[in-house]
Amino acid sequence: MSKENPSIIALIPARAGSKRVQGKNIRPLAGHPLIAYTVCAAKQSGIFSDIFVSTDSEEYANIARAYGAEAPFLRPAEIAGDLALDIEWLDFTLHKLKEMGREYDCFSILRPTSPFRLPSTIQRAWNAFKAEEGVDSLRAVEKVKEHPGKMWVIRGKRMTPLLPFGPKEQPWHSTPYQGLPEVYSQNASLEIAWSHVVFDGRTIAGEVVMPFLSEGYEGFDVNHPYDWDLAERLIASGEAQLPKVETI
Repeated sequence: MSKENPSIIALIPARAGSKRVQGKNIRPLAGHPLIAYTVCAAKQSGIFSDIFVSTDSEEYANIARAYGAEAPFLRPAEIAGDLALDIEWLDFTLHKLKEMGREYDCFSILRPTSPFRLPSTIQRAWNAFKAEEGVDSLRAVEKVKEHPGKMWVIRGKRMTPLLPFGPKEQPWHSTPYQGLPEVYSQNASLEIAWSHVVFDGRTIAGEVVMPFLSEGYEGFDVNHPYDWDLAERLIASGEAQLPKVETI
């Protein structure tokens, strides 16, 4: 393993069977299937030894291949359902590749539902990860719009604050947003980790995680019909930029 010039594989999870937005991973957006923007951003970033799509669908695999990704094997059905955990397909994929004689120091999970993640986004994250000592992984985050200090848990006809902190005379739920501690939520655009977190600990992130602050619409996630409509409006207005798409 080279710490100075580690190898890294892009892993793009794209199972079939999405229910909230039917067939979202291959649904056309601005003239191309959604997954194309992630494959092309990964290619154009220039950092990956290989770009691999994990899918349970031969149709999805063929579409991904047309844009330059690999899909040498399909994901088994038992780890492709709604409740399947990331570690299941990740562990399966890295071990299967290892059996084929293909090993990588690091991996990056790039989900197709983040079409505005650009090659420069990936490059910025990779450079930050390589420069940081003593971390297991990096994960994209953004400042929350709805602060958990103003969230509640309901029990019957009573409710209590989700986070019961702050001084008694000025609890967080009654404090202006600007007076609350900064809190960040993860988004789905990008994760990077050393491969040993999977092989040694069977986790996707390890124990020491560094933040990657996404900018603008880099962390925008398409998961609901409303998100899809908004993505189309952002593209039409020029507010958000898509990676350049090329087929092979």
